[in-house]
Order: sequence, then structure tokens, then C-alpha cells
Amino acid sequence: MSHLILSDQREMWRRKPVLRQIYIDFYKRILKHVGMGLTLEIGGGSGNLKEFLPEAISTDLVPSPWLDAALDAQHLPFRTAVIRSIVMVDVLHHIESPIRFLREASRVLEPGGKLLMIEPAITPVSTLFYRRFHPEPVRMDADPLHDPVPNPDRAPFDANQAIPSLLFEKYRQRFEEEFPEFRIEERQWFSLFAYPLSGGFRNWSLVPLWAVRPLIAFENCIGQKLARFFGFRIFVVLEKKSNDYELALGKGECGRA
Repeated sequence: MSHLILSDQREMWRRKPVLRQIYIDFYKRILKHVGMGLTLEIGGGSGNLKEFLPEAISTDLVPSPWLDAALDAQHLPFRTAVIRSIVMVDVLHHIESPIRFLREASRVLEPGGKLLMIEPAITPVSTLFYRRFHPEPVRMDADPLHDPVPNPDRAPFDANQAIPSLLFEKYRQRFEEEFPEFRIEERQWFSLFAYPLSGGFRNWSLVPLWAVRPLIAFENCIGQKLARFFGFRIFVVLEKKSNDYELALGKGECGRA
């Protein structure tokens, strides 16, 4: 069943140019931060990143012929400090134990490496849409830093769309205390109109193809105060602190003492 879902999404990507234009904007944001070295895509799904970053290792929990490997993000089969960039689009909120994944991401990333995530943003406007029209639940009472006992019956596409907003907004301080090796380099809200009007991976779209690029350009001119109210997506960049960064931080603290 899971493989059929990915196949359907791959077919929708092929025949829906409005959807492709929106995700091109997603990938452009990500590619600005991808460094030289090994790039790992987690939750590759329908395999779209390969069009923009062919050298990336594309993986998913569900095996597919267009991906390079199947793996569990909570147990990454890589040596310590060998990955330069980890790329994820709509993945974190599907992971059973985000804290377990983040520990693994911290382990495999090189010093100075980055974890790049585009996820649902729970804002005053988007939450109305997500709760009423999206099949995935929004549970704001969840604890994103709780490490649950693994559920063998859990389906790969089970999700809680609130996880990213909880982790990097409500529980940001706890996240920073739990993962002092990570620095939040960027936290940006975006995708105000184009994404919800496009219908995503559904058959319908309320925005014509010719209007997508101008609409995205308009969205990108809107400040973060407005985006935090209207935005449907959040782009988070976590950098694993290098030894040089720690040294500079330590000198700064001594200078202030």
C-alpha cells in the first residue's frame, strides 16, 4: 500500500506542472544551503529531488525502484561524521520519534554540516486548512521530545503535522538544551497562497500555471511577521557546530565575563 501511494505521487508530479513549480521553489531554498560533500535525502518519496541534486543519496522508509536505498531515519546506517547535508521535505512530522532521529542526524553529520527541513507550519491561518481539509492530524498537545516505545504496527505515513512547529517554536528552548551541538541557522515561514491553492498532490488546482511564479515571488516579498500568521510551510536549517564555532563562542563568553 505504501509503495502504491508513492507511485501515485510520482505520477501526480509528472502530470501536474503547478505542483512542480511549487516544489521547485522548495528545492531552490534547500540547494542554497547544501554544502560540498555527501548529501543524504531522507523521505525521498516520489524521487523528485534527483532532478535538482542527482548526486544525492535518496532514501525512504518504503523501498522504491527510483530511490537509492530504504532505511529508517531513526537508525541511519552511516559512520559518524560522514554526511555534509541531510535534506528532508515533509518528513519530520512522519517520524515516530523525532528525538531519536535528531540524535542520529547529529551523529552522522560532519562538524559544520547541515540538516535542511521543509515542513508544515501551524499558523493561525494554516491550522484551519490543515484541520479541515488535510488527512493528517494536527495534535498540539504532543511532546516532540518524548521518546516513545516503538510501535510495530505503526504505518509509515502516520503523522502529526504539529511536530515541527512544536519542536522549533513552543519547545525551542528544550530542543536547544537537548541538542546544544545544533545551531538554528534559519527558521523561515513561507508558502502563503500558492501551496494551498494548488491542491498539493491532489487532482485539482485553484491557481493556473501562469500565476504560480508571480504568486511565489509576491509571497517571498512578504515579511516574516505576516508569514508567521499566514504561512503554510516552515523552512528550518540546523547547523552542527564545528570545533572552530565552539572555540569562537568560548572566547566571546570569556570576553564578556
